[in-house]
Amino acid sequence: MLKIISWNLNQKKDAWRHLLSTDADLALVQEARRPPKDVSSSITVDAAPWGTAGLGLSRPWRTAVVKLSDQVEVDWFEQRELHEAARGDFAVSRLGTLSVARVTAPSCPPLLVASMYAPWEKPHGSVERPRIYADASAHRVVSDLSVFIGQANSHRIIAAGDLNILFGHGERGSEFWASRYSTVFDRLDALGLRFIGPQFPDGRQAEPWPDELPSDSQNVPTYHTKAQTPETATRQLDFVFASDALVGNVSCKALNPADPDSWGPSDHCLIEIIVE
Repeated sequence: MLKIISWNLNQKKDAWRHLLSTDADLALVQEARRPPKDVSSSITVDAAPWGTAGLGLSRPWRTAVVKLSDQVEVDWFEQRELHEAARGDFAVSRLGTLSVARVTAPSCPPLLVASMYAPWEKPHGSVERPRIYADASAHRVVSDLSVFIGQANSHRIIAAGDLNILFGHGERGSEFWASRYSTVFDRLDALGLRFIGPQFPDGRQAEPWPDELPSDSQNVPTYHTKAQTPETATRQLDFVFASDALVGNVSCKALNPADPDSWGPSDHCLIEIIVE
């Protein structure tokens, strides 16, 4: 059995320390700053700079695939900026938003794991009543991940992370945003990466029920705003996808208890992924 944690660390040092308290073999992290010195000696991670590029912003955090256990071997793929990449390189549209590694373990055949993050963007200045969006960033991540998918049913990939979009509905019930978000899930599905959750009962559902959430939704809240607590969290922003070859052997759940002390130090909860 291989145990993986996917987690947006929200740039918190204590989140790195919390990771060490899990019994996971790997972590797929997002919004991760450089690990503190007391953690560095207990983990292994690639040598990429700790930053996310683009939009003229200073963001000293990124995605990463983190080795937490001696039970796995990890080979990281070096990222190259899109304009500098040669054909067949791992080209990333925005460095810091996608990390990929090959994992081998006695418990399962080799596979690739990917940590994904879709940063928020702002519309052009000419747009009336602008509002931030992340589906464009998510599409860039999907495009970058496609370099590892050459044929149907030939890959073994687990991709997970914070996409900052909603599944099965739009903002405040908006059909426009629901349609935009669904295109990201449709593209991943077309590549043979199936959405596997987390979905209820693999996680606690929102209570009270949010008005924007369809009554038959199986979504589980994985994120709370500054105005919310883990108990009042309403939105699922974190998702897990797996290749057809892995779907029957992969499960996931949201570790999203109402108790703040059990939730963890980030505004996102941990997502536990088990590979049998």
